[in-house]
Amino acid sequence: MIIRGNAHVFGNDIDTDVIIPARYLNTFDHDELAKHAMEGVEADFYKKVTKGDIIVGGSNFGSGSSREHAPIAIMATGISLVIARSFARIFYRNAFNIGLPLLEVNEDIDSIKTGTPLEVNLDTGLIKELLTNKVYNATPIPEFMQELLKAGGLMNYMEKRGH
Repeated sequence: MIIRGNAHVFGNDIDTDVIIPARYLNTFDHDELAKHAMEGVEADFYKKVTKGDIIVGGSNFGSGSSREHAPIAIMATGISLVIARSFARIFYRNAFNIGLPLLEVNEDIDSIKTGTPLEVNLDTGLIKELLTNKVYNATPIPEFMQELLKAGGLMNYMEKRGH
């Protein structure tokens, strides 16, 4: 699966309180969650996203409390993928459960700037900056996790399997 979009770059230790502040956890309305996604670090982030765009983070993305709202809020903005050096394990699992792909990159991705157009191959983990043709290698998404993504998340996957 190939994803193309512009990068929105954030640093290290982006926790779930920054992704979606606790005061908005009383709703599961995706449009409302999207309006407050990342507002702790970038006001009106959702207005800057074009459907298909990609978040690029540093280490420990999604740390903090376990809240399904965090990946839902990101996905509801139109973000199609999050790339980071590392993810908090519970955020990683919650993201795949709702159908939001994540890629871990063990290389220096600091040259990627906000607005950089990227092309990402989820099957191979290859990330390419489209303006410079610079390439990064991420850990490919395991086949089972790709099946979850293709189904639209864990619940859809289980439903399709008759569970």
